[in-house]
Amino acid sequence: MATDTLKSKNAGAGGVSGVRRLLLDNGALTALIVLVIAMSALSGDFLTTDNLLNVGVQAAVTAILAFGVTFVIVAAGIDLSVGSVAALSATVLAWSATSHGVPVFLAVVLAVATGIVAGLVNGFLIAYGKLPPFIATLAMLSVARGLSLVISGGSPIAFPDSVSHLGDTLGGWLPVPVLVMIVMGLIAAFVLGRTYIGRSMYAIGGNEEAARLSGLRVSKQKLAIYALSGLFAAVAGIVLASRLSSAQPQAANGYELDAIAAVVIGGASLAGGTGKASGTLIGALILAVLRNGLNLLNVSAFWQQVVIGVVIALAVLLDTVRRKAGATPVAAGTGGNKGKQAGTYALAAVVTVGLVAATSLLHTGSGGSNPKVGLSLSTLNNPFFVQIRSGAQAEAKKLGVDLTVTDAQNDASQQANQLQNFTSSGLGAVIVNPVDSDAASNSVKAANKADIPVIAVDRGVNNAKTDALVASDNVAGGELAAKTIGDKLGGHGKIVILQGQAGTSAARERAQGFAAGLKAFPGIQVVAQQPADFDRTKGLDVMSNLLQAHPDVQGVIAANDEMALGAIKALGSKAGKSVSVVGFDGTPDGLAAVKNGTLYASVAQQPSQLGKIAVDNALKAIQDKKVESTIKVPVKVVTKENVAGFTG
Repeated sequence: MATDTLKSKNAGAGGVSGVRRLLLDNGALTALIVLVIAMSALSGDFLTTDNLLNVGVQAAVTAILAFGVTFVIVAAGIDLSVGSVAALSATVLAWSATSHGVPVFLAVVLAVATGIVAGLVNGFLIAYGKLPPFIATLAMLSVARGLSLVISGGSPIAFPDSVSHLGDTLGGWLPVPVLVMIVMGLIAAFVLGRTYIGRSMYAIGGNEEAARLSGLRVSKQKLAIYALSGLFAAVAGIVLASRLSSAQPQAANGYELDAIAAVVIGGASLAGGTGKASGTLIGALILAVLRNGLNLLNVSAFWQQVVIGVVIALAVLLDTVRRKAGATPVAAGTGGNKGKQAGTYALAAVVTVGLVAATSLLHTGSGGSNPKVGLSLSTLNNPFFVQIRSGAQAEAKKLGVDLTVTDAQNDASQQANQLQNFTSSGLGAVIVNPVDSDAASNSVKAANKADIPVIAVDRGVNNAKTDALVASDNVAGGELAAKTIGDKLGGHGKIVILQGQAGTSAARERAQGFAAGLKAFPGIQVVAQQPADFDRTKGLDVMSNLLQAHPDVQGVIAANDEMALGAIKALGSKAGKSVSVVGFDGTPDGLAAVKNGTLYASVAQQPSQLGKIAVDNALKAIQDKKVESTIKVPVKVVTKENVAGFTG
């Protein structure tokens, strides 16, 4: 099998223990063992069967993507497009099977073919167009994501039931995504170690010019290598969409970085020539264990990103130090050390089990008396959701509730992982603010099966049972925003609409409300509608661009205050004078802008109250008290006239 298994230069020296060899020659495996032991010592919930299966499920998509990226990195390339290709492939499958009645088998073939074609395009641009791999795959990242949004119209598409079973379990306990990960890992190991193209990857990565001079058709091999990466990305996209029961156009956003990190942590070199499937799997497991463990330990969502970055750097640094200490790669294709490698893994398993068993004694009889509640927010990169968290934390402290808060970073898959972690750790209740109402359903169903009460906040969960929904009405709020701008302009004028992040339920519902409310004002002309992703900077950029084409615009509706504040910055002196801007959410910065007159109005949702009421009802559900199925927190239009009396 062609690998980069490392052999110590002083391997012949006597007295080197198996444990020392494990630490010296297997940096990634050592890091994984240390992490497992540390998480076992720090959290009594980590070693449960359900949680360990969760780790496997959460590693699956990253690992499958990373197996494909391994081919590329071994050949001294890079592929930044795998996350977008995964989303595009899943979208093609759902669109063709659900919206156009294509037989599911053919739809799956189309999805896989989409991934392969995207890979072939990357390979052609690199091998024959002579583009650097970074540039070619960066272009494909944008093209594939854009096509996914175009095909889906920016909205999730329901996944065929027969394919959604890939996100289920066998026998009620063995996750199918884990099985798919193992199968794809075996295929990757076979390709690397037993095929001509696998040997070609190592030859190209080791010295491309030497490979060419030896008669290897490098350009054709690169086509095949990137096509394989696209194929693995397509499989990963199908597995991910199966877990979410829908194809999300924004799915796997940023996953290419996790995939590359998993490959490098696993011992591959970005310079090419080394890498193996087993190392990549270990790298993916390290990332999954980190995220899972940090969730269980209630580490701040912001600090989690810092910790993960530091651990990735340390894992790679350990591998670099090991190489400088005297480990050299065995030539690709040698297989004389397979027995030693198997022995190393067996020894690692024994050491891990022994140390983990010892640390488990630390948790004997442990456990607090306070009710435990988990809160998964769609994002904390937005003042509105920060206020929900603040309201929830203040109420939890008042009621004596242990509250764990996680940040899904607007990633439905990451939120699914967090909800699974909550379920496996046996919390008393879960509060979820869904990234997408459909994508959260499977995870909420798992909590239902575990008899854990679920409270939805701000957005509901479709096709699953929630004990309560604490929310404002996004559609009604959108109608209020449209009425406010219509009344301000006297029923006539040109406006632009800044939409939220494509694919999220909040963006869809608010846009629906805007459209419904504007029907009452036929004299209002919407000259442009563009997404700015709920982000202030993007609101500034998009509004600046729109002003070039529509300098005479008289009004702006933004789907949140952050985008509205960006639009105000772009409008400059026009804001609040010749152009009226209406925002949504009632955030502190938004209310300050209303007070100074640059923001005409904000449809305020009182987010801190949403968080407070959600925690109140979660505690009631834990105590088996009656909980109302729907608790509506009133929205109100805040203008300069009433902003002084608004408390949020």
